[in-house]
Amino acid sequence: MKMNTLAASLILTGAFGLSVVSHTAAAHVHENAALDTAVSSDFRQSKNAARDTYRHPKETIAFFEVEPTDTVIELWPGGGWYAEILAPYLADKGHYIGGNFDANPKDEKQRNGYRAKAGKKFEQWLKDNQAKLGNSSTVTFDPPSFYALGDDNSADVVLTFRNLHNWAMKGYLEPVFDSAYKVLKSGGTFGIVEHRSNPGMGAKTGYMDQAEMITLAEKAGFKFVESSEINANPKDTKDYAKGVWTLPPRLALDDQDKDKYLAIGESDRMTLKFTKK
Repeated sequence: MKMNTLAASLILTGAFGLSVVSHTAAAHVHENAALDTAVSSDFRQSKNAARDTYRHPKETIAFFEVEPTDTVIELWPGGGWYAEILAPYLADKGHYIGGNFDANPKDEKQRNGYRAKAGKKFEQWLKDNQAKLGNSSTVTFDPPSFYALGDDNSADVVLTFRNLHNWAMKGYLEPVFDSAYKVLKSGGTFGIVEHRSNPGMGAKTGYMDQAEMITLAEKAGFKFVESSEINANPKDTKDYAKGVWTLPPRLALDDQDKDKYLAIGESDRMTLKFTKK
């Protein structure tokens, strides 16, 4: 089991609302040269690296205690924002696996849809960059048709970044959590980053309730380890007509109040760490 210091589990409450875990994770990053190299590498697209100020990849990966020797499954890597960091980081001694969309669905309409196209593009990216990404691979993970992530007890870490609302809107969230639990080894880490709602907000806004996500993960069998405010954003008021997609990078209202939403930045996010019992 990955170990946590006592300091990392303490939460400072009160006026400042700060979490010690954030500082602990940041300290760990400075000791991890391989992670520093992956995050600062020219291999990353400049447009992706520009979002680091909102997404804090070094601190987030360190918080989840991802080691270069781990087998890591990222659920729905999409355009590969985190894959650009994780796959090279794991290339020499570990194994990156993208829980990818079905790139070749049977249904003709689906074959011409966003998911299939994105899935093919991601697979091609892995193929084109094999020299840099080692034995990185994909597993088809596309609810409700494909839930299995691999052999039971085969992964060290399962990660998901800003995807929970998509599964929740379709009623897939509970079986997704079950799939993550099955594929993880005993003591393995399940890491979640997701847009964090105010009480009473629905998944259609793109935001999810932190306490409810913890309860759901525990129902699947996970042990809640700790949360971090690494990806918090107190400027996010969460009261937008087009939900979280009003904020960057989507900017769903186009030029309407664009400067206002750019000043807010990306969403307020929960960062949660669980282990498989």
